[in-house]
Amino acid sequence: MRKEPIHPLGPTLQTARLILRPPVPEDVEPWAVMMADEQTARFIGGVMPPSVVWRSLRTMIGCWAADGFGMFSVIERETGRWLGRLGPWYPGGWPAPEIGYGLIKEATGKGFATEGARAAGDWAVEALGWTEINHCIHPRNHPSQHVAARLGAVNKGPVQMPAPYEGEPVDLWGQTATEWKRRGR
Repeated sequence: MRKEPIHPLGPTLQTARLILRPPVPEDVEPWAVMMADEQTARFIGGVMPPSVVWRSLRTMIGCWAADGFGMFSVIERETGRWLGRLGPWYPGGWPAPEIGYGLIKEATGKGFATEGARAAGDWAVEALGWTEINHCIHPRNHPSQHVAARLGAVNKGPVQMPAPYEGEPVDLWGQTATEWKRRGR
């Protein structure tokens, strides 16, 4: 993982194929396309109209400004294309701090989520001092479960989500920072 110059809100991280940077207002259009796709959006908040995506993007930018972390926008290095968002996330009432991930349909199944989440998890442990790396995953979201398992996480069982997601079943997948580091990252 190569660290790039500091963005006004946080670092820019680079992996072999990805650039992870704090989101910017210009990300709203591709983010809205991602959140308009029912299959992609079903486990990451559900389909959202552009006006709600605008607020979600501003919320993420606000997390960076207020907390010093939030999900990164994922950019494909080779093409410059916005692929999704992933990274450290801990909204109020959430069961645990997590490394979340959501990518556009065309970017799934190519290892981008695992590659980006590794870099984001390393940063969360090294820079933020996180003592555990977690992922909140719906029991039917098998692709995200596979990513979590590849990252070394284990299913710790069901957790309660805050409103408006309190009716959704979610399992907490995770590991300690010591386990994370031990896995050769």
